[in-house]
Amino acid sequence: MTDEIHPLEESDEVADAVEDDVAVDAFITGGGTDRDTPDFLQPGEEPHLRTGADQKWDPEDLAVAEGRDPTPANVERARKELEEDGPAAIERTVP
Repeated sequence: MTDEIHPLEESDEVADAVEDDVAVDAFITGGGTDRDTPDFLQPGEEPHLRTGADQKWDPEDLAVAEGRDPTPANVERARKELEEDGPAAIERTVP
């Protein structure tokens, strides 16, 4: 005899939760900020916007992000681009 696997939505726990408005452990996310529960700013508060240039980039990373193979020539081109343009080189590729 094999156990059939049913979708979570068809479980008794979900039916009980719908009927009784109780939480189903599998659906609980921990209550933190996520895509469905954003963290709202207070009036006048400025958002902290994170961009691709907020982290350190190696020339190899930039070459790959631009869709190039990390060959010595492409890595050198990316190194020069990072050296000359700084964060703007990254922002053009990974905004």
